[in-house]
Amino acid sequence: MLGDPVVLGGRTAPSRVLFGPHVTHLADPARPRALSRDHVAHYRARAAGGAGVVVTEVASVVADDHPYEDAPLAAACADGWRDVADACRPYGTLVLAGLGHAGGQGSSAYTRGPLHAPSPVPDPASGEVPAALSADGIAAVVDGFASAAGAAVAAGCDGVEVAAGQHALLRQFLSGLTNHRDDAHGADRARLLVEVLTAVRAAAGPDAVVGLRLGVDELAPWAGITPADASSVLARVGGLVDLVVPVRGSALSVGATRPDAHTAPGFLRPTCRSLRTDGVATVLAGSVVDPVFALDVLESGDADLVEMTRAQLADADLVALVRAGSPVRPCVLTNQQCRVRDVRNPRISCTVAAPEVPERVVPRRVDPVLVVGAGPAGLEGARTLARGGCAVRLVERDDAVGGLLRLVAGLPGRERLADLVAWYSGELAALGVTVALGTVADVPADGRVLLATGGVDRPGRGTPIAAALRDGLPPGAVVVDDPLGDGAAVALAERLAAEGREVAIVAPGVLVGPGLARTGDLVEAQARLARAEVRRVTEARVSAWSGSSVTVADVVTGATTTLPAAVLVDAGPRRALADPPERPDLHVVGDAVAPRTVAEAVREGRAAARELLS
Repeated sequence: MLGDPVVLGGRTAPSRVLFGPHVTHLADPARPRALSRDHVAHYRARAAGGAGVVVTEVASVVADDHPYEDAPLAAACADGWRDVADACRPYGTLVLAGLGHAGGQGSSAYTRGPLHAPSPVPDPASGEVPAALSADGIAAVVDGFASAAGAAVAAGCDGVEVAAGQHALLRQFLSGLTNHRDDAHGADRARLLVEVLTAVRAAAGPDAVVGLRLGVDELAPWAGITPADASSVLARVGGLVDLVVPVRGSALSVGATRPDAHTAPGFLRPTCRSLRTDGVATVLAGSVVDPVFALDVLESGDADLVEMTRAQLADADLVALVRAGSPVRPCVLTNQQCRVRDVRNPRISCTVAAPEVPERVVPRRVDPVLVVGAGPAGLEGARTLARGGCAVRLVERDDAVGGLLRLVAGLPGRERLADLVAWYSGELAALGVTVALGTVADVPADGRVLLATGGVDRPGRGTPIAAALRDGLPPGAVVVDDPLGDGAAVALAERLAAEGREVAIVAPGVLVGPGLARTGDLVEAQARLARAEVRRVTEARVSAWSGSSVTVADVVTGATTTLPAAVLVDAGPRRALADPPERPDLHVVGDAVAPRTVAEAVREGRAAARELLS
């Protein structure tokens, strides 16, 4: 059923898979608030891969809403919408222009003016207090949505999707958390949404598709939107929309909208089922990444479509591959490369898929390439080489492929990495790659070689985290020294605590695992550690270990304390190879170059393979 068509309003989508709106940072610096050629390529790839509906990155409907540096502005998007619609039309994919206003969850850094929201309620993340939107401001927002909807349809889009979910002014008006008004828009919190959708429907026309991304659970039942509230709202606006995408979360729980693998996929399925409305197609969103699960949702009638945005970032050809009965590159739900709404402005990418760049035109070559090491860099390199026509021999000293991926997959929230290892194994087998396990390779003096042997444990006190994952730990209290803060130490501490161990984690900052802020898991990680009774020793460093206790020094004062520790785990970064060979036909990638993330290793493995192919 994923590949079956579905009627939405007066139009038909070729499949029941939706590619939802998301921040991309794909803008052209010369026109930072317009949709660029990279946007067009991004959406075309998903349409070519079988997506039934593509919703473009949300564009602000008024100019004084500028939520992040290159956030699209509807007034600048007409040409981009036209190009996206033209690019997707050959595949039958419906294109909906995402429209919204971030309200109090925006940023004043670019406009240098106040934020506008229903009421002057401070944003929990930024602490900024917005100005209450005036009556004229409300009218301008309604007009902005209507004007943008008309422009999108005139540009060739099949319709629009109105944002009333996370980061949305319209959700803020619906919520008792943020709407404290004493006027008509406070007495009737759904009034603005009704006004906007009425105006949008009139501007878009009866044949256009009008979608609604609706916050249905703010996880704050004392004042926030609940599923019961959302049901009442849908009863009022159902006649104005063709499809609804229920989402959850608020400014108090931003990570709940798109959580990582600590949250079970499809977490909104019961809520989605309860919100089914006659005449309105319902879309299940929320970590829907597995085609088998998505099919079950559709067959059960719990939803009419499934939003599989992260899954299609991992594999743009998802629907086409499902139709063909072929394996799909799995999404691992880490949020490490696809959650890009932050001040660094990283371009949208994927942990397991190298960035989208045009494939080089290369001759098919059969002369062999030796790949040493079957971690993520070696696996991706071997796959790319084999797809380019090379005879590939992959040598791995362990008795299984995967490298650290296979070990890390045993940690909480990282289990889906095992799916990635299994997918690579299947790909290499299908491509005829020769895999030699339990073998230490001698690097030949000539011939093409991809060296992906991984890093080297740094010398020092305690057990390196890689060894702890591979070999286990002796009994007794454990102290995890985490100078890196990338999340691996947090996950190990969680697993050890679940095994009944006494665990402390030492970090130099004010929080442990600060790198988890980029994935949306930082706050939840602190809560999980607290529930597991893991001792968090912050603003500290390990200065000595005696074999039964660890001496910890305060990084500010230098004062020392001791912690019981039969085991000390060193979660610091591994070292690169000391003296890798240097020659044109040998490429060193992954941890052998420097400590790398999975995404960096995959990207380097593919890039090096392309160089060897050329």
